[in-house]
Amino acid sequence: MADTKTIMTDVEGRMQRAIDHLEEELNNVRAGKASPNVLNGVMVDYYGSMPPVSGVASVTVPDAKTILIQPWDKKMIKPIEKAIIDSNIGLTPSNNGEQIIPPLTEERRKLLVKQIRQEAETARVSLRNARRDAVEAFKKAQKEGMPEDESKDGETQVQKLLEKFSKTLDAALDRKEREIMTV
Repeated sequence: MADTKTIMTDVEGRMQRAIDHLEEELNNVRAGKASPNVLNGVMVDYYGSMPPVSGVASVTVPDAKTILIQPWDKKMIKPIEKAIIDSNIGLTPSNNGEQIIPPLTEERRKLLVKQIRQEAETARVSLRNARRDAVEAFKKAQKEGMPEDESKDGETQVQKLLEKFSKTLDAALDRKEREIMTV
């Protein structure tokens, strides 16, 4: 029979992982402020191998709206451009011998907000699934001999935990939405 502490530790860990995953996904979304993190998943065809952009070029942020990519090998400009376009991260590189990625358009900002809301909804579903599993664990433990009041208290604690993590999720989402929509 599982005890209250074990169930609570498990559900809290699952909820924390859902929030951590959401925060990681939000950090990879390019917002109003330029961040080299947006290029983390972009792989470039470099003579048959597939290194990240940062493996074939210098990636800097000269100002708040611009990401500057300077390939170490000038022949890599076209493959880097192609990799950025193919990666579907919503950036359109402009090329002048060194690459500059321009600020986001209003339409792209709205698409990004929609995307992060979908990520947040996925995290919410994970939180609710963790709660459901914990409630089921308490009911099972009650059938196996846990006192009913301890089981009900556990379910109440799980609900409070869900509310706490939901507030954290909402705060992260609001922060990122404001960041994206700020011009």
